[in-house]
Amino acid sequence: MISKDTNKLTKAFSHMFVLDYFYVGIIDNEIAGMMVCTDKEHYCIKHDQKILADNLGLVKGLLANMIFKNYFNKYPKYPVEIDEKTGSIEFVATNKKYRQMGIAVSIMEYIFSLRLYEKYILEVADTNEKAYNLYKKLGYKEIYRIKQKLPKPIGINYLVYMIKEMN
Repeated sequence: MISKDTNKLTKAFSHMFVLDYFYVGIIDNEIAGMMVCTDKEHYCIKHDQKILADNLGLVKGLLANMIFKNYFNKYPKYPVEIDEKTGSIEFVATNKKYRQMGIAVSIMEYIFSLRLYEKYILEVADTNEKAYNLYKKLGYKEIYRIKQKLPKPIGINYLVYMIKEMN
């Protein structure tokens, strides 16, 4: 929608990632999986409107700015109140080559071992059954659902919010 030029997209978007919050699993020098852990005050995506406009052009840069501003930089992050003792797990992804090998579990357990927070919250689409079941297996409990008003082809009926309390 914004551009098919991967170099242009890389220049426009690479500045946005706040790497302090990213955790990555690497196997044989290849990214096997990643996730973000942050808190209620901070975001892992921080965009600069000028950089977007410089690389995508004024109109597409402004459009990208509006999308990022509305999706990634909105408060509150969750439909339930969370405090400073709650970590936010986001952008959980596993390389197709390494799926079903425990990569996401390993990264999440590593984050838990750091004892940064007393609780962890995350959001998952109701139709992402593998992820939902993985989070349940890791001790997350569903606390809230929001019906989505997106068109049916998107394939999401509800956004499900889950929380895990550390013992």
